[in-house]
Amino acid sequence: MIRLFGYFISKSFLILGEIEILVFGGSVWLALFLQHKFSSQNMGGIPEGMLPSASVYALVMMSSMIALGLYQRGVLERASGFVLRLLIVFGIGAVLMSLIFYIWPEISIPRKEFGLSLLISMAGVLILRSIFVRVTGADSRKRRVLVLGTGINADRIEELYIQNPTLGFVVVGFVNLGDSISLIDDYRQIPKEQDLYDIAIRMAVDEIVVAVDDRRKGLPVNELLDCKMRGVEILDLLTFFEKEDAIIKIDLLHPSWIFFSTGFYSGALSIHLKRGMDIVTSLILLILFLPVMLLIAITSLISSAGRHPVFYHQTRVGKDGKLFRIHKFRSMKVNAEADGARWASRNDTRVTRLGGFLRFARLDELPQLYNVLKGDMSLVGPRPERPEFVQRLSQEIPFYSERHRVKPGVTGWAQLMYAYAANREDTRKKLEYDLYYVKNTGLFLDLIILLETVEVVLLAKGAR
Repeated sequence: MIRLFGYFISKSFLILGEIEILVFGGSVWLALFLQHKFSSQNMGGIPEGMLPSASVYALVMMSSMIALGLYQRGVLERASGFVLRLLIVFGIGAVLMSLIFYIWPEISIPRKEFGLSLLISMAGVLILRSIFVRVTGADSRKRRVLVLGTGINADRIEELYIQNPTLGFVVVGFVNLGDSISLIDDYRQIPKEQDLYDIAIRMAVDEIVVAVDDRRKGLPVNELLDCKMRGVEILDLLTFFEKEDAIIKIDLLHPSWIFFSTGFYSGALSIHLKRGMDIVTSLILLILFLPVMLLIAITSLISSAGRHPVFYHQTRVGKDGKLFRIHKFRSMKVNAEADGARWASRNDTRVTRLGGFLRFARLDELPQLYNVLKGDMSLVGPRPERPEFVQRLSQEIPFYSERHRVKPGVTGWAQLMYAYAANREDTRKKLEYDLYYVKNTGLFLDLIILLETVEVVLLAKGAR
């Protein structure tokens, strides 16, 4: 794994992506060559405009691949899901390229060559992925991790490893350094009969995680320094979970870790770039979805015979605790909270028939683009919550108020990584993803989230 702008990316998938972008770009040139080679026309050299055409095609297709999660760890282990996503990718790519050709005809690819480019690049990706899987293998694409400790903290890693086998690491063993409680099976433990570096070499270890329950009992500091100086990565438990599970574990979090770790701050340039992207993108989306929004409004008026409002307005908590009014299409009955505020739930009886469809398709949130344009929200950020919930959760869950260090968003890291929060425990879990976003917030991570949100919308993940 390498860290790029606060986002951990698998080295193997980064290399795969670099090769695939060449496949996409090269498919345009190959299609052009084949079409002219086997036709009666004379090619007569490289046609003007093909270089930007190939570049735009490669960029659009790579963005679609990222949006559908085709560079997520474990995606290659699910063949049926991979093929389905790949078909959707090429469908989206074909539509987007058609729009680009219409807007920018100077770089358009002839129809036959464009169709051939799609076929060639799809075949290229399938062949390349097949070779990649066979050459690398599932375990060889994972980093080999050695854990120091066999107690409660070490068991957290073992549990993560067992519950999420598609994550990008494999635990080669646990070294017992004298934890008072041993929760790791004996066959998983490695006797401390050698220096850590010798164990690391023997086990082909990529990184060592310090997960002892009580560091005061003594760590092999000199041996850890030796490993560090010789190129073995050393991680503490919090950083390990941040890297592997894209969360900040709040039950392990302490203020000193925040003090000394990187992140948790955005410079002025990053803030202005984010705001500029919010304004431009929300304006474009409002214009594009205006016909859809008008259709929803008309349908809502017809379904309620004009008796109920089309929009739903509610007070939410924004950045630095500032209150603002959020706007959504009404998806619940007008008296849905007559008994007081409560979380939405699966098969919620308060949701109307039209509202159920709007929630399923995420169309009820389109009016929030006005909140983004106004500046109350961002396109990407933690989900804005109601003041009555915030007040209670801030008292019950440590570090809950830290999620308000950034603007709330229409979409966010927690929304992508975890299902809809229906209770306190769900909210606690989603907070761990929100804190990860607050720590690593930046334009690059925002772009990743926006692209992967396409997958959530298309496949209706987490809709409730």
